[in-house]
Amino acid sequence: MSNISYKHFTLGVEEEYMVLDPETRELKSHEQKIVSEGHKIIKDKVKAEMHQAVVEVGTDICQDIDEARHDVSILRNTISQIAADLGLWVGASGTHPFSHWESQLITDHVRYNQIVNELQEAARSNLIFGLHVHVGMEDRKMAIHIANSARYFLPHVYALSTNSPFWEGRSTGYKSFRTKVFDKFPRTGIPDYFESIESYENYVNLLIKTNCIDNAKKIWWDLRVHPFFNTVEFRICDVPMTIDETMAIAALFQAICVKLYKLRSQNMNFIMYHRALINENKWRAGRYGIDGTLIDFGKEAEVNTRVLIYELLDFVDDVVDKLGSREAINIVPRILEKGTGADRQLAVYNQTQNLSSVVDYIHSQFLA
Repeated sequence: MSNISYKHFTLGVEEEYMVLDPETRELKSHEQKIVSEGHKIIKDKVKAEMHQAVVEVGTDICQDIDEARHDVSILRNTISQIAADLGLWVGASGTHPFSHWESQLITDHVRYNQIVNELQEAARSNLIFGLHVHVGMEDRKMAIHIANSARYFLPHVYALSTNSPFWEGRSTGYKSFRTKVFDKFPRTGIPDYFESIESYENYVNLLIKTNCIDNAKKIWWDLRVHPFFNTVEFRICDVPMTIDETMAIAALFQAICVKLYKLRSQNMNFIMYHRALINENKWRAGRYGIDGTLIDFGKEAEVNTRVLIYELLDFVDDVVDKLGSREAINIVPRILEKGTGADRQLAVYNQTQNLSSVVDYIHSQFLA
């Protein structure tokens, strides 16, 4: 079996960053200056988002995790430098600790105007920052198979990414409040199981035909077979604070896909679980991060989240070296030891009782 090629499991990483005023530590509109300056250096790898205090970046299609790391580092360094030249800061956190969305400007763009017009306050208040990881697939048939099975692991990886404990100046009690904010959108959360790529496409076409959506990009699930590319796109995670954490999560998603592919090529399948069950684990991951328990559906028992993440590392271990991602995957135990972004934000707050110090910390970790 060792002759299976994993070449087509390419990677693409998209991150959303917050733009900050170094004086007030508030979110600040960069008036698209970061984007227009960025275009001169990194071309279309940087783009505007719905809120003007958000900058989105995306890597090229990367052959492996090393290439992706190189790209993410360049993107973070470039955006950081451009922001500094404009007298601004950038940071990576799923929510801003205290800025209020009401005072943030919306980017004037046909698509965003349309979304705001349709979704109203749900869209205007959607001031959140995520990480999307694309994993390339040989074809869309394999993509839907892998997406179906990979759903089970979403809460585990999401727990590792939790990085949004604060919202509008309050400690929310969640390790990831970002998902709670996004839940107000339609077509979000864990997707259903689709028995074939045709049934997925029929679903999308029905929504388009009945004017629910104008195209499949308005399906905002935690994971989706991408509407236009042959990729499975993982969308559940908060944007991680550091480059290391982003690479660990991207490597883990890629390894999960490759392991499921390997099982499939040996005529083995991973058990399919109901969306309703996976949702229980997602809720726990958002609330407690890596400090809680998740349900092991096989055992029908609660298990310490860290233990389940170590089990996930064991599950994918046999494909990691072939993918060249051992170094990136080895960051996962470090996150389990030192805490996620949320844990570290809360530690700074508990020490200082000051949310501006939390923003300073987020900013300081951006290139760490």
